Amino acid sequence: MRNPRIFMPVLLQIALCSFSLLASEPVTAARASVAPVIDGRLDDVVWKTALKFTDFKTFKPDYGKEPGQKSEAYFLFDAENFYIAFRCYDTDPGGIKANISKRDAMFADDYVAFSLDTFSDGQNAYVLLINPLGIQGDGLMNAVGNLEPSMDFVWYSKGQIDDQGYSVECRIPLQSLRFSSKKTVIMGMAFIRQIIRTSESSSFPALFPDKGSLITQLQPVSITGLKYNRVVEVLPALTHSTRLAIQDGTLRRDVQQTDFSLTAKVGLTSDLTADATYNPDFSQVESDAGQVDFNIRFALYYPEKRPFFLEGLEYFQFAGNTEEAPLAAIVYTRNIIDPSFGLKGTGKLGSKNTIAAIYARDDLPGDAVDRYPDFGIVRFRHSLRDDSYIGGFYTSRFQGSGFNQVAGSDGRFRLTGASVAEYHLFGSFTRDSGEGSTVNGHVLGLRYNYGTRSVYMDVGIQDISKYFQVDTGFITRTGISRFAPLIIYRFYPKSSFFQRIESFYWGELIYDKFYGTFETINVFVLRFMLPRNSMFRVDGLLGNEVYVGRKFSLDGYRFRLETQLTKHFSLQGQFRRGGSIYYDPANPYQGYGNQAQLLAEFQPLEKFSFGLSYTYIDFYRKSDRSRVYDYGIIRSRNTFQVNKYLFVRAIFEYNRFYRRLTTDGLISFTYIPGTVVHVGYGSAYEKLEWNGREYLESRRFLETQRGFFFKVSYLWRW
Repeated sequence: MRNPRIFMPVLLQIALCSFSLLASEPVTAARASVAPVIDGRLDDVVWKTALKFTDFKTFKPDYGKEPGQKSEAYFLFDAENFYIAFRCYDTDPGGIKANISKRDAMFADDYVAFSLDTFSDGQNAYVLLINPLGIQGDGLMNAVGNLEPSMDFVWYSKGQIDDQGYSVECRIPLQSLRFSSKKTVIMGMAFIRQIIRTSESSSFPALFPDKGSLITQLQPVSITGLKYNRVVEVLPALTHSTRLAIQDGTLRRDVQQTDFSLTAKVGLTSDLTADATYNPDFSQVESDAGQVDFNIRFALYYPEKRPFFLEGLEYFQFAGNTEEAPLAAIVYTRNIIDPSFGLKGTGKLGSKNTIAAIYARDDLPGDAVDRYPDFGIVRFRHSLRDDSYIGGFYTSRFQGSGFNQVAGSDGRFRLTGASVAEYHLFGSFTRDSGEGSTVNGHVLGLRYNYGTRSVYMDVGIQDISKYFQVDTGFITRTGISRFAPLIIYRFYPKSSFFQRIESFYWGELIYDKFYGTFETINVFVLRFMLPRNSMFRVDGLLGNEVYVGRKFSLDGYRFRLETQLTKHFSLQGQFRRGGSIYYDPANPYQGYGNQAQLLAEFQPLEKFSFGLSYTYIDFYRKSDRSRVYDYGIIRSRNTFQVNKYLFVRAIFEYNRFYRRLTTDGLISFTYIPGTVVHVGYGSAYEKLEWNGREYLESRRFLETQRGFFFKVSYLWRW
């Protein structure tokens, strides 16, 4: 796979689904006479009055089957909270996989999940996940089943393992949700359970790939008497950082700064909020994992981690894209590098209309007059029947006399329970600073998607003009027309080992407008879904790529394996060998090489985890078989989770290509999202020595950078 994706299928590998009708008639929720104690025990009498859901059915590895273990889910509410509980029976309690970890680090455990579409519009749903020890994960899911897990909400949970399985309870303040302020509201709900050792996922209601999107299959629940309190949040943060850099062989203070930031949120209505931030804290408490950054055709993609931009990020996804499409994002907020202030509004206008808007002023390094580019982004979406919608985008970046503006429309249309059609059409208008003329461009995308239990098909067409530009987004290639089909056929053997077998074809036919040349990619795959959350696949690739007018071979093969070998040890790995290109615009040439990735996770105790990853790539010139380069990155991530609030972590990463070692230490305390204390220390070492005049290569490490940071923030909410 060549292009990055903003795609993280964590929860429901219903990813190959998309559907239409509501699960059933609404059921009426019971109001709690007294709030249950959230301790994970389910011994409060009030749970006997709750809505109870027991008819769970599997959706992985197969659909609609009786699950191997019995599950029960409960729902209650009062004027200010939702209460959720699960009773998960297990005939082998010792096989339950659960660990004490930080928030959002429990996706490889057994877990239960609660999915909630507060508007019943089929567009987005909250997803709250809890492992058997009460550790939380959360995010927002879109209509095609993709979870954005970087969102963090304020809610409370506890879990307990016993000799019958485990139970969890949680309380969700209504202040953490957006919903209609009507006296009686209808919300869609689903209750989900994952069991790692059997690779089984089940849900109530039952979910099927030929009945539309996940969200439109949720169980409708009628709720009367919710109380809306206007949400007001104030989040001050203080960050101090010191950095030392080497000068003439000696570490000397390079940067020292203390920053105060303030972010505020106001609920304008129960379903519309406004955010403002001054001198926002966009620091990351953990550095990005290293990626191979040599001999690449386009910039690397890094996910957004900064809190201000994360909320509402799902609104900026767009329809009409297929696997590996060059236009990865219309809105890629990491293009806003260091803003001095920002404004944001997100939410609903009426029952059918969604709006999201961002304004930010960036502060670029240097002393240029036009060092403060302004970013403006507006997204509108009007819901139609089921998960269908039609929407519009406007994005802009103004810097000095130059600008880039993008405007257009996208939409999704439900055709049948199993099929959906999508489109996007955007135009760009760009003028460089100091230039008098404007350059225009466009991008068009059409997509047809069809999915059933046995067959999945996804076909897309994209046309991108030579001069289309989106300064707020992420695009890897322009000046092409592209046809991309994906066809999957699934087999369900009567075998406890081979749970599902998939054979599929994915391809690309691309016309390069700059050079008038076609290129093709053909990928043939056989994939096996196995117990212990395991997967093995074999890929064969036949294809070529056009670069600066020349055609190069990409023929090759790949193996990939993922498995939870034991309760405490998991392994992921892949190996590829095949044709490659040396991306030198002046003198590109054909090559071949090997690529390998390995990730091992070991958790001997529920509070200790050790992760080790290795990435390797090499390149050989085909004409004489000489090795041009090899590149390796090894990374160790070691964590002691004192409790669910506090952890200590050490990361070591060595980049063999640059002969650079980095170390990062972190102590982190998170009570709830926003109320945090972080203390971090890091160093960088390179194989150099200083001889009094210049730096020379060495076999020993020389510390070239050192840094320390401290951050504290507190969320006031009323």
